[in-house]
This record gives sequence, C-alpha cells and structure tokens, in this order.
Amino acid sequence: MLAGEAFERLVAVIARLRGPDGCPWDRAQTLESMRPYLVEETYEVLEAIDAGTPEDHRVELGDLLMQIVFQARLREEAGAFDVAGVADAITDKLVRRHPHVFGDAAEADGTQRRWHELKRREGRESALDGVPLAMPALLRARRLGEKAAGAGFDWRAPEDVFGKLDEETAELREAVGCGDRAAIEAELGDLLFTVVNLSRKLDVDPEAALRGTARRFEQRFRRLERVARDEGHPDLHDLPDEELERRWQRAKADLKG
Repeated sequence: MLAGEAFERLVAVIARLRGPDGCPWDRAQTLESMRPYLVEETYEVLEAIDAGTPEDHRVELGDLLMQIVFQARLREEAGAFDVAGVADAITDKLVRRHPHVFGDAAEADGTQRRWHELKRREGRESALDGVPLAMPALLRARRLGEKAAGAGFDWRAPEDVFGKLDEETAELREAVGCGDRAAIEAELGDLLFTVVNLSRKLDVDPEAALRGTARRFEQRFRRLERVARDEGHPDLHDLPDEELERRWQRAKADLKG
C-alpha cells in the first residue's frame, strides 16, 4: 500500500470511530483527555528507539501518528482545521526554510544563519522562541542551549564548560552551607543547566545518558536487594554503610561480568 493510501485509511478509520455509529470511548475523548496519551506515546517511541527493534519502533510510531490524526479530527469537527491542513502547514514550512534545496542553490552558503533569518521573518522575536514551556525540563534546557548556540551565544569548546561547572558547584556548596532553600534550588538548577550544556558540547544526549544511568542503577539495586534478602538481610537499614558499599560494588561487578 502506498503511503498516501495508508494515511487516508487511517484518517477514515478515525473518522468512523468518532462518527455516530463509532466507538463510545473514542467519541467521548477531548483534546484535554488526550494529552496524557500523547505524552505516553512519545515516550514509548523513545523507548523503542533505545531498544533498537525496528518492529517495535514501527508500531510505536503508528500509535503516535494516531494521536496526531485523532487530534486533527477533533479540530476538524470543531470547524478549525483538518489533518490535510496539518500536513500542508509543515510541508510549506519545510520548503520555506530550505531555499537552498527548493530554491536558489547559491543560497546554500550560511545555511544556519539563513535558517534563523527565515524564522525571524515568520514573526519570531527571539532565537529562543518556539521552545514549549511544557517540555520536560531536561529536554527544554537542551533545546534552549542549542538555540542560543545557533544564534552565536555559546562556549567555544567543552573544556570551557568545565570551568563553569566548577563555578556552579562552588556556588551550590556555598548555598548549602548557608541553608538558604531558595538559593539552593537556584544554584542546583544552574548546575544542572550547565551539565546539560556540557552534554550538548560533547554531543551526548543528556536524556539518553540519564536514562542509561537510571537503568543501570535499577539493575544494580535490584541485584543488591535480592542478594541481601537471600543472605538474611531483607531490610537494608540493618546493614552498616561499609557493608552496603561492599555489596553495591559486588552487584556492579556481578552485572558487569
């Protein structure tokens, strides 16, 4: 089946589900009720990418596409726009922002600068416009750093960020020493923001890096729990700090092996 035919079939199925003789659950949904599903499906796509299984990725992309078509259907029923308008809008934007591809080939020089100039012509006042407030904080910090860098505001090399990292760490220590909760929160935020920018300079996805660390921590901790329970220590509070550290290192070694 061609891409257009497959897409039209999906649009028709969702229209049927929302129709008078459709599914009661689908008919009851609103833009507000669909919000958590959109977020959930997005994270499931990311999980499929991490797993590296093409079939899972295909399925999860389908679930995400359904969310887009479903929301467009809700807007169509309200007389605002339809899914064709969604597709036309992004296609027009892509063509407009790539004049070096769809226009004069000579415009390929200075592509990044022209990209920002085209955005300004579309009504954006700042290079940071377009970064949603609702994005997860880690991802939003990354995008803000990327956009600022694209506009010419950035460290020259990763080594330069380490100095800022030391500076923010010292300021956080000072805030902790003073016991000022507001200052602690602000300085901790500055430290995290600097770490995210360091990841950008190192070309490492901070979300993927943190997910990997969380996954390894979970595996090691579950291993530690299981071994401690088998050895008669169901409550980790009963073990001294030195014993916990020894068991933690053992769990790391066991899983690494």
